[in-house]
Amino acid sequence: MPIFSAPDGTALAFRFSGSGGEPVVCLPGGPMRAGTYLGDLGGLGARRRLAVLDARGTGASEEPADPATYRCDRQVEDVEALRKHLGLERLDLVGHSAGASLAVLYAARYPGRLRRLALVAPSPRAVGLQLPVADRRRIMARRAGAPWFAAAAAAYEAIAARTATSADWAAIAPMYYGRWDDAARRHQAAEPGQRNGAAARVYNSDGAFEPELTRAALDAVDVPVLVLAGELDWIASPGVADEFASLFPDARVVVLPGAAHYPWLDDAAAFVSAVAGFLA
Repeated sequence: MPIFSAPDGTALAFRFSGSGGEPVVCLPGGPMRAGTYLGDLGGLGARRRLAVLDARGTGASEEPADPATYRCDRQVEDVEALRKHLGLERLDLVGHSAGASLAVLYAARYPGRLRRLALVAPSPRAVGLQLPVADRRRIMARRAGAPWFAAAAAAYEAIAARTATSADWAAIAPMYYGRWDDAARRHQAAEPGQRNGAAARVYNSDGAFEPELTRAALDAVDVPVLVLAGELDWIASPGVADEFASLFPDARVVVLPGAAHYPWLDDAAAFVSAVAGFLA
């Protein structure tokens, strides 16, 4: 994998896939999950060359000397270092879930370095948006016919009460996917080996986000923005996507029917059509 240096000297890795013109920089979520879980984003690599970053301390990237640099805002300069390494004057940037938080902070700090910004199932933390518990329950209730639903719904109540165990998080895993099939199970089973749990606890820690300042800065991001949500996503719902898009001068929302938090797995063709069309 190609290696470049972060401003603090940490060796960071990224993976190229696909072909076709300048690369699209892709920021994985997790938080702090190695970029391999993105794959080629459902075939997006057939339309555009992807440069998928392994955040510091994940995948093939080195662990930093200072663990405090796992905090989301501290990683913005890693993205800027990758832009420079790739020789891009302006970049197309895709962020998924918690990686969208990093993409948003990058946009706020470096609006002139963006060409297009795609936020896929974006975490709302960076901009202070909330998905009420009642709305989460309503979205989840649409899966009531599934054989795993009762266990997942009970697990969510433990999560909402902040009493969740590892068994609860395992029980709710099907809610992240539009189809809980063999491909989804394989994808979910790979997560523990791809995620840096200690780094994840730092990523969203106190001081990482200043929502009011970020929202004000996003008003000056005058590039096209895509916010893509899955219809069944209980993390970044279509309603959250609408609110997110309203923070930008030029943003559009795409909602994929039947998809959840990993929409490129749930409907690859629709996902690639939406994102590739936006980036074209």
